[in-house]
Amino acid sequence: MMTPKQIVEVLDDYVIGQKEAKKIIAVALRNRYRRMKLSDELRDEVIPKNILMIGSTGVGKTEIARRLSKMFGLPFIKVEASKYTEVGFVGRDVESMVRDLAAAAVNLVKNEELEKSREKINEYIEKKIIEKVLPPLPKGASEDKLNDYQKSYEKMVTKFGNGDLDDLVIEIEINENSFEANSSVPPEMANMQESFIKVIGIANKKSKKELKIKDAKNALKSEASEKVLNLDAIKSEAIRRAENEGIIFIDEIDKVAVASGSSNRQDPSKEGVQRDLLPIVEGSSVNTKFGNINTDHILFIAAGAFHISKPSDLIPELQGRFPLRVELDSLDENALFEILTKPKNSLLKQYSALLETEGVNLEFSQDGIKAIAKYSAKTNEKVEDIGARRLHTVLERVLEDISYSADEFSGQTVVVDDNLVSKKLNKIVKDEDLAKYIL
Repeated sequence: MMTPKQIVEVLDDYVIGQKEAKKIIAVALRNRYRRMKLSDELRDEVIPKNILMIGSTGVGKTEIARRLSKMFGLPFIKVEASKYTEVGFVGRDVESMVRDLAAAAVNLVKNEELEKSREKINEYIEKKIIEKVLPPLPKGASEDKLNDYQKSYEKMVTKFGNGDLDDLVIEIEINENSFEANSSVPPEMANMQESFIKVIGIANKKSKKELKIKDAKNALKSEASEKVLNLDAIKSEAIRRAENEGIIFIDEIDKVAVASGSSNRQDPSKEGVQRDLLPIVEGSSVNTKFGNINTDHILFIAAGAFHISKPSDLIPELQGRFPLRVELDSLDENALFEILTKPKNSLLKQYSALLETEGVNLEFSQDGIKAIAKYSAKTNEKVEDIGARRLHTVLERVLEDISYSADEFSGQTVVVDDNLVSKKLNKIVKDEDLAKYIL
């Protein structure tokens, strides 16, 4: 329901700069909302405008897409184009990315339904366990016995809720092959696991186990979910979301582009992958373990550095399926300084929080932060530009002694200033060969 401007404002809390990329993706997402308000006839005609993001590593391409998926709770997966091979060669086929998206959508919807049904699930687990401790009376029991049983049952419910029964051992039956267990398997293994289960015939196998009640609560969550949740409805909703709200982020798309003048035009990891990818992006039906997924309205965002190849080196048909192009800016010293200070989840806040767990109060002075940004920018210029990822390496180098001897600094305030940063980095950055190995 957010406007493009509001989407960009939220992204600004996590990704510095890259205004153009944020605007284009914000509009693309808003158009998905607008499309859902159209008539059925017109809705099917409006296809998503896929996006090609061009920029060096570490400038925020993946982070923008990942933050948007979290913001809206959309089915989202990130894949790397270089991991796929042409059909007929050993490796993953491109259709598996759609199967991964379907699995992500099922997990998303299932978790939402689990949250909504948490009370019912807890009631099921409670009833199942208490009836093991206090078995129900046989049919035809007298009214007096029923009244006594009810009073005892209510006492058990109170004890169960207070955790007084947690260490009591009971014997329970556990379904070894539950829906929840299947959907937690990595997507690329799910179909194989399901086929294997059918072959050896253990689809509904149960086993008896003796467990403490506190462990039985967790063991029965899967069974309770199956009993309480409508699994068919979850799969149906997941397919709908994957088809209409799904986002597939294809990173390293430049790795499957064949640079002009290259003699190897038939590399199965390159042009063959592009040809296989084309029908998926264009719109086709892919069979998954949850049902067929139509890819017509899935939003594809491709990204690549394109240092060696160019977007025009992709096959023309695939180029045409990514009509929106945006080039992301390289990160200079000022941008790196803002990345260290502005985001809600900035690296400085993360390192401070980590060391605070050991009683160390870590403070970064302004000149210290500027020095970290300066040395990171210099290293990117001299060695290789890896964008904001350089900050991780530089900060680890600056803080390595403090992190290693954190117990000695417990109860103290440690200030990271220009002198400390220069002492740790100046010699390394000046020696280009040394910087290649250390930073």
